Amino acid sequence: MAKLHYHPLSTYSRRVRIALIEKGLTADLVELDMAGGAHRAPAYLALNPYGRVPTFEEDGFILYESTAILEYLEASHPTPPLVPADARGRALVAMHMKLCDIQLARQTGIIIFPKRFLPKERWDQAAMAQAKKEIEKHLGVLETQLRGKQYLVADRHSLVEVCYAPFVEFLSLMEITPPPGVAAWVARMLERPSARETKPPM
Repeated sequence: MAKLHYHPLSTYSRRVRIALIEKGLTADLVELDMAGGAHRAPAYLALNPYGRVPTFEEDGFILYESTAILEYLEASHPTPPLVPADARGRALVAMHMKLCDIQLARQTGIIIFPKRFLPKERWDQAAMAQAKKEIEKHLGVLETQLRGKQYLVADRHSLVEVCYAPFVEFLSLMEITPPPGVAAWVARMLERPSARETKPPM
């Protein structure tokens, strides 16, 4: 059986767990005691030299980058599909997954990590304010792209939404009010059973 090393508070781990549920797949979930330093232990670093989560193992095959894991799950278990069958649809999904990481995921981390885990006196307020500005700009772009649609690519739930869901979960914590089209899209994502089942303790 496949094995997923994860942490319940990890947004990137949550992506993989959502995809597994969407595809009806099972994996042995191995929760890593990151507070206890398990991610820095030699045995774990032998699997993932960066000491992060998630790490996916299957018959000696190891992946430790969330979008690569999602793409592998799609390629190895194409039904039910989470990408369109045509080349252009696949390219659009790949583009939006990358943009999620560049324009939203990194900035979300800058804001939510201190808000969730650090005392206020240790917050980098300037960096957090800049990250918030970048997220709001990106959501404005998405608002235009979502006009008249329910989902970003081929108007169906795809790996794009799997990538976004763990991060848009925290819009309210980041004190960001999304534009209406984005807000409806976020609600559709977070109402799915896969998102509900993997929702982190806030």
